[in-house]
Amino acid sequence: MDTVLWSRPEGARAGTPLLVMLHGYGSDESRMGELFTAMPKGFTCAAPRAPLEMTGDYGWFLLDYFLANDFSEVVGAASTLLAWLDTVVAKHRFSSVSVLGFSQGMAMATTLMRLRPGAFTAGVGLSGFVLHNELLGAMEPLTTKIPFYWARDTADLVINPDATEFTAEWLAANTDLSEAHYQGMGHTIGTAVLRDVASFLTGHVPGSFVPGI
Repeated sequence: MDTVLWSRPEGARAGTPLLVMLHGYGSDESRMGELFTAMPKGFTCAAPRAPLEMTGDYGWFLLDYFLANDFSEVVGAASTLLAWLDTVVAKHRFSSVSVLGFSQGMAMATTLMRLRPGAFTAGVGLSGFVLHNELLGAMEPLTTKIPFYWARDTADLVINPDATEFTAEWLAANTDLSEAHYQGMGHTIGTAVLRDVASFLTGHVPGSFVPGI
Protein backbone atom coordinates (compact mmCIF):
# COMPACT_ATOMS: atom_id res chain seq x y z
CA MET A 1 0.00 0.00 0.00
CA ASP A 2 1.34 3.42 -0.93
CA THR A 3 -0.24 5.33 1.96
CA VAL A 4 -1.01 3.92 5.41
CA LEU A 5 -1.82 5.87 8.57
CA TRP A 6 -0.59 4.22 11.78
CA SER A 7 -1.59 4.78 15.40
CA ARG A 8 1.88 3.85 16.72
CA PRO A 9 5.41 4.69 15.62
CA GLU A 10 7.22 1.84 13.91
CA GLY A 11 9.32 0.96 16.94
CA ALA A 12 6.28 0.47 19.18
CA ARG A 13 4.29 -1.99 17.03
CA ALA A 14 6.03 -5.32 17.61
CA GLY A 15 3.97 -7.99 19.32
CA THR A 16 0.77 -5.94 19.58
CA PRO A 17 -2.58 -6.94 18.09
CA LEU A 18 -3.19 -5.23 14.75
CA LEU A 19 -6.50 -3.62 13.80
CA VAL A 20 -6.80 -2.88 10.07
CA MET A 21 -9.35 -0.08 9.55
CA LEU A 22 -10.81 0.33 6.05
CA HIS A 23 -12.50 3.57 5.01
CA GLY A 24 -15.58 3.95 2.84
CA TYR A 25 -16.18 5.02 -0.75
CA GLY A 26 -15.21 8.61 -1.54
CA SER A 27 -13.10 9.01 1.59
CA ASP A 28 -9.52 8.35 2.68
CA GLU A 29 -7.42 6.99 5.53
CA SER A 30 -7.75 10.16 7.62
CA ARG A 31 -11.40 9.29 8.36
CA MET A 32 -10.30 6.07 10.02
CA GLY A 33 -7.42 7.85 11.72
CA GLU A 34 -9.97 9.98 13.55
CA LEU A 35 -11.21 6.79 15.23
CA PHE A 36 -7.85 5.52 16.49
CA THR A 37 -8.25 7.01 19.95
CA ALA A 38 -11.65 5.33 20.39
CA MET A 39 -10.21 1.85 19.90
CA PRO A 40 -8.80 -0.28 22.74
CA LYS A 41 -5.35 1.03 23.61
CA GLY A 42 -3.50 -2.26 23.18
CA PHE A 43 -4.05 -2.24 19.43
CA THR A 44 -1.79 -0.96 16.74
CA CYS A 45 -4.29 0.54 14.30
CA ALA A 46 -3.49 0.83 10.60
CA ALA A 47 -5.64 2.69 8.06
CA PRO A 48 -4.56 2.07 4.45
CA ARG A 49 -5.70 4.32 1.63
CA ALA A 50 -7.84 2.65 -1.03
CA PRO A 51 -6.22 2.45 -4.48
CA LEU A 52 -8.96 3.94 -6.69
CA GLU A 53 -8.64 7.73 -6.96
CA MET A 54 -11.86 9.69 -7.31
CA THR A 55 -11.27 13.46 -7.72
CA GLY A 56 -9.28 13.79 -4.54
CA ASP A 57 -10.97 11.00 -2.61
CA TYR A 58 -10.57 7.24 -2.81
CA GLY A 59 -12.49 3.98 -3.07
CA TRP A 60 -11.73 0.27 -3.06
CA PHE A 61 -13.63 -0.38 -6.31
CA LEU A 62 -16.20 1.37 -8.50
CA LEU A 63 -19.72 1.28 -7.10
CA ASP A 64 -23.24 2.45 -7.91
CA TYR A 65 -26.43 2.71 -5.83
CA PHE A 66 -27.23 -0.94 -6.46
CA LEU A 67 -23.73 -1.84 -5.21
CA ALA A 68 -22.83 -3.43 -8.54
CA ASN A 69 -19.10 -4.03 -8.87
CA ASP A 70 -16.37 -5.34 -11.14
CA PHE A 71 -15.13 -8.51 -9.49
CA SER A 72 -11.64 -8.11 -10.93
CA GLU A 73 -11.37 -4.70 -9.21
CA VAL A 74 -12.52 -6.22 -5.93
CA VAL A 75 -10.03 -9.09 -6.08
CA GLY A 76 -7.25 -6.77 -7.18
CA ALA A 77 -7.80 -4.44 -4.23
CA ALA A 78 -8.12 -7.34 -1.81
CA SER A 79 -4.97 -9.01 -3.12
CA THR A 80 -3.02 -5.79 -2.70
CA LEU A 81 -4.26 -5.48 0.88
CA LEU A 82 -3.36 -9.07 1.69
CA ALA A 83 0.13 -8.71 0.22
CA TRP A 84 0.68 -5.57 2.30
CA LEU A 85 -0.67 -7.36 5.36
CA ASP A 86 1.75 -10.28 4.87
CA THR A 87 4.64 -7.81 4.76
CA VAL A 88 3.73 -5.86 7.90
CA VAL A 89 2.85 -8.97 9.92
CA ALA A 90 6.23 -10.51 9.07
CA LYS A 91 7.99 -7.27 9.95
CA HIS A 92 6.25 -6.46 13.24
CA ARG A 93 5.14 -9.95 14.32
CA PHE A 94 1.72 -8.77 15.43
CA SER A 95 0.06 -11.07 17.96
CA SER A 96 -3.15 -11.14 15.91
CA VAL A 97 -4.94 -9.35 13.09
CA SER A 98 -8.49 -8.02 13.24
CA VAL A 99 -10.34 -5.96 10.66
CA LEU A 100 -12.86 -3.10 10.76
CA GLY A 101 -14.61 -1.56 7.77
CA PHE A 102 -17.04 1.31 7.27
CA SER A 103 -19.53 1.23 4.37
CA GLN A 104 -17.59 -0.04 1.30
CA GLY A 105 -14.76 -0.77 3.72
CA MET A 106 -16.98 -3.43 5.31
CA ALA A 107 -17.35 -5.07 1.90
CA MET A 108 -13.58 -5.12 1.58
CA ALA A 109 -13.08 -6.37 5.16
CA THR A 110 -15.44 -9.30 4.65
CA THR A 111 -13.85 -10.05 1.27
CA LEU A 112 -10.49 -10.41 3.04
CA MET A 113 -12.12 -12.81 5.48
CA ARG A 114 -13.54 -14.83 2.58
CA LEU A 115 -10.25 -15.00 0.69
CA ARG A 116 -8.24 -15.93 3.75
CA PRO A 117 -10.39 -17.77 6.30
CA GLY A 118 -8.75 -18.13 9.69
CA ALA A 119 -6.39 -15.18 9.26
CA PHE A 120 -8.41 -12.77 11.38
CA THR A 121 -9.29 -12.84 15.07
CA ALA A 122 -12.33 -10.54 14.96
CA GLY A 123 -14.22 -8.33 12.53
CA VAL A 124 -16.34 -5.20 12.70
CA GLY A 125 -18.68 -3.82 10.03
CA LEU A 126 -20.12 -0.32 10.35
CA SER A 127 -23.03 0.82 8.14
CA GLY A 128 -21.83 -1.47 5.38
CA PHE A 129 -22.49 -4.57 3.34
CA VAL A 130 -21.11 -7.90 2.12
CA LEU A 131 -20.58 -8.48 -1.60
CA HIS A 132 -23.00 -10.87 -3.30
CA ASN A 133 -20.68 -12.85 -5.59
CA GLU A 134 -20.99 -16.45 -6.74
CA LEU A 135 -17.25 -16.99 -7.06
CA LEU A 136 -16.60 -15.83 -3.50
CA GLY A 137 -19.52 -17.91 -2.30
CA ALA A 138 -18.38 -21.13 -3.96
CA MET A 139 -16.38 -22.30 -0.92
CA GLU A 140 -18.83 -21.09 1.72
CA PRO A 141 -19.93 -21.29 4.46
CA LEU A 142 -16.58 -20.48 5.98
CA THR A 143 -15.15 -23.15 8.24
CA THR A 144 -13.76 -20.56 10.67
CA LYS A 145 -16.47 -18.28 12.07
CA ILE A 146 -14.83 -15.36 13.79
CA PRO A 147 -16.64 -12.97 16.16
CA PHE A 148 -18.14 -10.18 14.05
CA TYR A 149 -19.89 -6.99 15.19
CA TRP A 150 -22.32 -5.49 12.65
CA ALA A 151 -23.55 -2.02 13.56
CA ARG A 152 -26.09 -0.10 11.50
CA ASP A 153 -29.15 2.12 11.45
CA THR A 154 -32.14 0.24 10.03
CA ALA A 155 -33.14 3.52 8.34
CA ASP A 156 -29.79 3.91 6.54
CA LEU A 157 -30.75 4.83 2.97
CA VAL A 158 -27.27 4.35 1.48
CA ILE A 159 -27.23 0.55 1.71
CA ASN A 160 -30.16 -0.78 -0.31
CA PRO A 161 -32.56 -3.38 1.16
CA ASP A 162 -31.40 -6.26 -1.05
CA ALA A 163 -27.79 -5.71 0.00
CA THR A 164 -28.80 -5.51 3.66
CA GLU A 165 -30.78 -8.74 3.38
CA PHE A 166 -27.90 -10.60 1.78
CA THR A 167 -25.45 -9.17 4.32
CA ALA A 168 -27.60 -10.39 7.21
CA GLU A 169 -27.84 -13.88 5.71
CA TRP A 170 -24.13 -14.10 4.94
CA LEU A 171 -22.99 -12.90 8.36
CA ALA A 172 -25.37 -15.28 10.14
CA ALA A 173 -24.03 -18.23 8.12
CA ASN A 174 -20.33 -17.36 8.14
CA THR A 175 -19.51 -15.52 11.39
CA ASP A 176 -20.21 -15.58 15.09
CA LEU A 177 -22.47 -12.56 14.66
CA SER A 178 -23.35 -9.79 17.07
CA GLU A 179 -25.73 -7.30 15.45
CA ALA A 180 -26.71 -3.91 16.87
CA HIS A 181 -29.05 -1.21 15.57
CA TYR A 182 -28.56 2.50 16.27
CA GLN A 183 -31.66 4.57 15.62
CA GLY A 184 -31.01 7.99 14.11
CA MET A 185 -27.38 7.28 13.23
CA GLY A 186 -27.92 7.23 9.47
CA HIS A 187 -24.90 6.41 7.33
CA THR A 188 -22.31 7.60 9.84
CA ILE A 189 -20.22 6.36 12.76
CA GLY A 190 -21.70 7.52 16.05
CA THR A 191 -20.12 7.86 19.49
CA ALA A 192 -22.27 5.09 20.94
CA VAL A 193 -21.16 2.74 18.17
CA LEU A 194 -17.49 3.40 18.86
CA ARG A 195 -17.98 2.70 22.55
CA ASP A 196 -19.70 -0.60 21.80
CA VAL A 197 -17.11 -1.58 19.18
CA ALA A 198 -14.33 -0.97 21.69
CA SER A 199 -16.09 -3.20 24.22
CA PHE A 200 -16.60 -5.92 21.62
CA LEU A 201 -12.95 -5.89 20.54
CA THR A 202 -11.73 -5.85 24.14
CA GLY A 203 -13.77 -8.97 24.83
CA HIS A 204 -12.59 -10.88 21.76
CA VAL A 205 -9.00 -9.85 21.03
CA PRO A 206 -6.34 -10.82 23.59
CA GLY A 207 -3.95 -7.97 24.36
CA SER A 208 -6.25 -5.22 23.12
CA PHE A 209 -7.10 -4.05 26.64
CA VAL A 210 -4.41 -2.17 28.53
CA PRO A 211 -5.25 -1.63 32.23
CA GLY A 212 -4.95 1.89 33.54
CA ILE A 213 -5.06 3.65 30.16
